[in-house]
Amino acid sequence: MCREKKISVFLLAGVFAGIFAVPTAFGQSDQGQAGPGSVQAAQPLPSASSSVSAVPSKSRRSIMPTTMMSRSADSYYKTIWGIEKMEVREAASGVLLRFSYQIVDAKKAQALNDKKSTPYLIDRKTGAVLQVPTMPKVGMLRQTADPENGLNYWMVFSNKGNFVKPGARVDVVIGNFRAEGLVVQ
Repeated sequence: MCREKKISVFLLAGVFAGIFAVPTAFGQSDQGQAGPGSVQAAQPLPSASSSVSAVPSKSRRSIMPTTMMSRSADSYYKTIWGIEKMEVREAASGVLLRFSYQIVDAKKAQALNDKKSTPYLIDRKTGAVLQVPTMPKVGMLRQTADPENGLNYWMVFSNKGNFVKPGARVDVVIGNFRAEGLVVQ
């Protein structure tokens, strides 16, 4: 073998040895360990009750707000439908999901409060379709009054059986209106 190939093989072996030696460098004791290159049993992770956690308590994903929309989406819903601040939240221990929004242009937002349009909430992953329940003495659990600028409106979808879980992405469909990719909180 030529000298350059021997050196590159030697360097490559050194890199691999360094990779496999990393656990020792991070605090594992050398007691009971076999020599270099031997296979060892995996060490169990610390339990949740131990003082040192193997996984950080808050991941980067949980810190980021899940209800924020892109500027273009926010602008679209304001311009075309006259609403903003849309959100879907669990209510009644998850048996109901509440879709709420704020009116910024009452004329454009009339389609959302139309009694003739049937609202649906669709889970993007499972395909579950939820409807607004109708109570015998109250009627449909949604607001259908004429919209007014600056007021918040809501409707409730039945999630009996907890088909839609917190964190799921859902679409809300009311007639021609469609809010896509809302995250259930």
